[in-house]
Amino acid sequence: MADIATARKTLDALTKAHKSGDTAKTGSLLGTLKIAIASFPALPPVFEPTETASDELTIARDTFEIAVLHCVTTGDESAAERNFSQLKPFYRDCVTLLPPSQLEPLITGLNLTRLLVQNRIAEFHVELETVPSHILQSEHVKHAVALESDLMEGAYGSILASSKKNNLPSPEYASFYDTLTITVRDEIATCIEKAYSSITPQAAEKLMSCSASDVAATAAARKWRQDQNGYLFGEEKKPPSVNDIPANELMNQTLMYAKELERIV
Repeated sequence: MADIATARKTLDALTKAHKSGDTAKTGSLLGTLKIAIASFPALPPVFEPTETASDELTIARDTFEIAVLHCVTTGDESAAERNFSQLKPFYRDCVTLLPPSQLEPLITGLNLTRLLVQNRIAEFHVELETVPSHILQSEHVKHAVALESDLMEGAYGSILASSKKNNLPSPEYASFYDTLTITVRDEIATCIEKAYSSITPQAAEKLMSCSASDVAATAAARKWRQDQNGYLFGEEKKPPSVNDIPANELMNQTLMYAKELERIV
């Protein structure tokens, strides 16, 4: 029989550690608790009708929810994906066995945002189709849908504005937006190179929504040329040189024409 009392005690300690921001202790307790719930017979896909089935399912779901949030917070996107895959059956297959989770909208929104940040647009739409209607109306899913729309339209200014912490639905999104902001600014830098022949550092700061040091770092990484007025784009024009004349090629063509002319005559 599953040791529900010990598992519940460990889950309480895990919840407390996660809320306090103790990532080391959270990771350790997650490992302990996952080993414990692996022996629960009531979990999907078996769903054995034990006397403690409700407790087993609740403890397992809560554990995987914290696991997803912990991985997102620590920036481990691969582990977040694995834990969400383990959590998903509790959201989809246990609707009649468990009360609704207060964290489901948040975790669903985070998962959709992760797919967008990883540029997995097709998978984003597939996943969105599986989201229950009541979760679709949550601010977290709406935020992910709005982000996808901005990415498709190239509305980079809107994305950068959304990345500010006071505009995020929850602090957990910050780690995804740190990565997304770098990608978006790189895209803006590419657009600047195509759209302008030159630009001042101040204008670049405004377009990229970043500091002067960030613009300077981008300019150095992309090898932008600079003069006293700002950054210059396009190939640097060189003065005409005798080396620009393809002398050998012209000579060969002239000799070939002479030979052909001799044959005709």
